[in-house]
Amino acid sequence: MGVRPPAGAGRRLRDGGVASLEYLGMLPFLLLVALAGIQLGLVAYCGEQAGTAARAAARTAAQSGPNGGTEADGERAGRAAVSDWLTVGFGWGGSDDDQEKATASVPVPSVLPGVHLFDPVRRSATMPKEDTTP
Repeated sequence: MGVRPPAGAGRRLRDGGVASLEYLGMLPFLLLVALAGIQLGLVAYCGEQAGTAARAAARTAAQSGPNGGTEADGERAGRAAVSDWLTVGFGWGGSDDDQEKATASVPVPSVLPGVHLFDPVRRSATMPKEDTTP
């Protein structure tokens, strides 16, 4: 008499490919979740960079003397405070004799080319002007 294989032995050999197919079916979903996480991280980073640019621009424009005092100086300082791979735009408003207000706008890059889900991030900062009286 021959040795009989245990019950279900043939079925175990065929079930090994099912796990691979299930993994391949879940892979696009897992990649989508990962890309969404990266995109949300980019949004937060752009918000932080916009705030930094607005503070630097307002602080420099509020200074008196050779290193500041004009909106052009503020824009240069704001652009220098932002990462090189990001673009930043500036707006000025609400300025009076006592304070300088700068608004920085940073477009959010997309992880998927051609898909832009987020508007540019805007942050404002207001700094008091330096007192120039002796």
